[in-house]
Amino acid sequence: MKNTIPLIAFIAFSIAAALTVISYLDLINVDPAVLLVIRWIAVVTLLMFAITKKSLTTWILVSMVVGAEIGNDFPDIAINLRVLSQIFLKLIKTIIAPLLFGTLVVGIAGHSDLKQVGRMGWKSLLYFEVVTTIALFVGLAAINISKAGVGINMPVSTTEELPQVAKQSTTDIILHIFPENIAKSVADGEVLQIVVFSVLFGVALAMISAKHRAPVLRFAEGLSEVMFKFTNIIMYFAPVGVGAAIAYTVGHMGLGILVNLFHLLATLYVALLFFLLCVLLPIALLIRVPVKQFIQAIAEPVSIAFATTSSEAALPRAMEAMVRIGVPQKIVAFVMPTGYSFNLDGTTLYLSLASVFVAQAAGIELSFGQQLLMVFTLMLTSKGVAGVPRASLVILLGTAASFGLPVEPIFIILGIDELMDMARTSVNVIGNCLATVVVAKWEGEFAKEPIESESIREVEV
Repeated sequence: MKNTIPLIAFIAFSIAAALTVISYLDLINVDPAVLLVIRWIAVVTLLMFAITKKSLTTWILVSMVVGAEIGNDFPDIAINLRVLSQIFLKLIKTIIAPLLFGTLVVGIAGHSDLKQVGRMGWKSLLYFEVVTTIALFVGLAAINISKAGVGINMPVSTTEELPQVAKQSTTDIILHIFPENIAKSVADGEVLQIVVFSVLFGVALAMISAKHRAPVLRFAEGLSEVMFKFTNIIMYFAPVGVGAAIAYTVGHMGLGILVNLFHLLATLYVALLFFLLCVLLPIALLIRVPVKQFIQAIAEPVSIAFATTSSEAALPRAMEAMVRIGVPQKIVAFVMPTGYSFNLDGTTLYLSLASVFVAQAAGIELSFGQQLLMVFTLMLTSKGVAGVPRASLVILLGTAASFGLPVEPIFIILGIDELMDMARTSVNVIGNCLATVVVAKWEGEFAKEPIESESIREVEV
């Protein structure tokens, strides 16, 4: 019986969706009450399927369907569910400062002997910055071409309460980058200022003696681990938050909003596919990476990343895979973790795309210069958050606040963030795996023949 539930759920949902679409198109006349019953039978079967799977990803996907159905059938109730999505967003915001601080300090000061890793470090960072910058511009181009956010009419009662884009001089913008009081920056959620402070703190920590560095570094590592777990706890509330968000969206705006949601989803997937084929693949061919062997090696870690929407979950298998295809352990141990903070290709592409989508949905016209400034900001703020499911939501909220953009359109994105996160997390893992090969080739240490399976757990990262 357990094995038949997914099939029953799929059939019931397909029938309900088909009949609903046919009815909306006036191709046949179906009693609305009958359609309502059929749709809720499909929802119940999907819930049974989620119970058997016991997967957070499955629950989030199913909650999207449940939320859309509640918003469509009971709009008054759906609007009142908004508080649940607001709770989820507030919980997400609480992790911004400690997570950025912990991950950046560990990433920079974790290799205390800066001279020893200097050459490998600057090569890695140079590659990371070039590729992620290209990813940002690909996302920017994609959303400006598709204009997925244009045409979304935000509720008048909501937009009247939202702040407008503040006009600032160049001097104000530059000064705003640097914190004068880190406690104030944390309280105000100024992501860029937190990043600047964390980078300088990490560099200073790396320059002091091991005796004084060790306890602070252990604290930063412990803080990072705690925030990873804290985020995991928050993610258990994600199905409720996501379901409530899409219920509110559909209840307030109608099912027509889903057209824009899937328009945005298609824009992201096409942009990521373009990035893989037109950026990462040419890089692999240019440095003569054995592409077939590379794809076979990354298949498992990428599958893990796609299913869990967490780059961190795929890290151990990805590191082992790169060692097996010929990347030295010392390079894997340095480049892969560093890349998880500085080389999130899929996430950076998504952030530039989503930020402009927020402005489009709010009816705010951003000039090309403003978009370039946003890209420059994202070049910094997108660094440091690694391995955390939906962590890009944190950066997106911070970017919106920094540029005076309303946060209401982010509720729209939240409805399909799970589907978007699967794709961008997979691209993150692919990009970091390729980065280890690039640095190994650059160092002239990539083995021509695959290395037998080795345990990488003994390597000090």
